[in-house]
Amino acid sequence: MAQDAASRPLALITGASAGIGEAFARAYAAKGHDLALVARRLDRLEHLAAELRAQHGIEAYPIAQDLAAFGAEHEVMAAVKAHGRHVDVLVNNAGFSIAQDFAGVPWNRQRDFLMTLIVSATGLAHLVIPGMVERRRGAIINVASIAGFAPGVAGHSLYPAAKSYAIKFSEALDAELRDKGVRVTALCPGSTESEFTKANGTVEAGHGAPDFLLQTAKDVVAAAIAGNESGKILVIPGWHNRMAVFLMRRLPHGLVRWGLMKGSARFRLPPEADSPGAKAGH
Repeated sequence: MAQDAASRPLALITGASAGIGEAFARAYAAKGHDLALVARRLDRLEHLAAELRAQHGIEAYPIAQDLAAFGAEHEVMAAVKAHGRHVDVLVNNAGFSIAQDFAGVPWNRQRDFLMTLIVSATGLAHLVIPGMVERRRGAIINVASIAGFAPGVAGHSLYPAAKSYAIKFSEALDAELRDKGVRVTALCPGSTESEFTKANGTVEAGHGAPDFLLQTAKDVVAAAIAGNESGKILVIPGWHNRMAVFLMRRLPHGLVRWGLMKGSARFRLPPEADSPGAKAGH
């Protein structure tokens, strides 16, 4: 390798086995970062790690971890420290959605959602921030969604609230850390090419946007990294997504909610459906 691994920055990326997480891994590897790749599917992580090592001469550490497990953030950080490394960039991307009504899904799956999208993501931030502050440099990107600006509707009951949390949490961290050398960004994509609808069982409903408005994970990630490096707290890739957020913020709440209720019906599965709720997507 042209550069010693210890001198290269390390990006820790959750949900790195597919979609936006994989695109973050490829982007940071191309920038010369080493990687800590976190997901449940070890085989995918190992394949991606080997590919990126060969392409970019970086080091990549696959870390198989279910972020729904209690204390998962400590397990991840222990794996990073076992390689003698610290985290310079944290990308909290891991997530999934549950397309059924809240009470129609076993509580353990709803709890897994909260643990993955909120508890573990927040825990990882809590564990990496002290070192970033001590070194006076670091970056955190929390993958939210334009759904974080939307009212709650039937189905995907916890999703808008979780993504709103990611936005507000990022804003709070920016207020606390900007003058300490740590850049914090909430990435709010709209419909993106990924395994998201396949994972939640609504693939036949489409992505929620016409094909010409569907963004690639690569483009979404490029916007996120550029925005973070320029100090943006909020990154909404795509003019159509920025327009959607503008309208959700400006139009009467009741009108927005009515429109979303009508449009979201096709993404809601009946109670008897066996929605896989696999952990992928944004």
